[in-house]
Amino acid sequence: MATRRVSDEPAYILHSYDWSESSLILETFTRHRGRVALVARGAKKPTSNFRPVLLPLLPLRVTYAASGGHGDIHALRGAEWAGGHTMPAGDALLAGLYLNELLLRLLAREDPHAELFDVYAGVVRVLGTGSHGEALEPVLRAFELLLLRALGLLPALDQESATLAALQPAAAYALVPEGGLRAAGPDDRATLTGAQWRTLQQALQAGAAYPALLRAAAPLAAPLKPQLRALLQYHCGSPLLRTRQLMMDLQSL
Repeated sequence: MATRRVSDEPAYILHSYDWSESSLILETFTRHRGRVALVARGAKKPTSNFRPVLLPLLPLRVTYAASGGHGDIHALRGAEWAGGHTMPAGDALLAGLYLNELLLRLLAREDPHAELFDVYAGVVRVLGTGSHGEALEPVLRAFELLLLRALGLLPALDQESATLAALQPAAAYALVPEGGLRAAGPDDRATLTGAQWRTLQQALQAGAAYPALLRAAAPLAAPLKPQLRALLQYHCGSPLLRTRQLMMDLQSL
């Protein structure tokens, strides 16, 4: 089967697992080719040049030999740290691993999302430099919204999904996995007003969507969190996201 060389591709490692006693399979998120699986032969050897760089949440430049089949596992030829920041730590590390799990569960193999890659790179850079301050929750909510939109899984946030009726500014609405955006019922604990949902929709349509979303999501992060998490888990399917389970376990300590 014919192969071609892909050189200096911006990439992040989403997950890795053993392939043999000395090699790894890497699930990567690349800018121009989406989620790509690579085999790093000999990466587990103490003398391997790959060992210091094949880590999650580090900006990399990878070179690999791409086989002709869609979704194949390709052979990693080179990887180097692109610089800029080191791995996040503490809560920021857990947040970054949560984003990685979302991308791993939701992105199809070799389906490019360059704009989403750039947003992800910016979020990881914020996490790695520790400059998120108290804004970690809005950072995550804004990324979740953009991820859902990029995959076509987010309904319009300025109208009811079933009726297409415009939202009433002062009325309460809930985002639910099975029905999209609908008028809030007595059992809905987390809701936003029509005006708040419309603010998020306007931010999504802005030219620089992520900064606009970050500003819009900041005061709404708490009620947004359970609604977006439920929608994301619905599309990820079973089992429960491992990072979410870990977060809940840590909170219960």
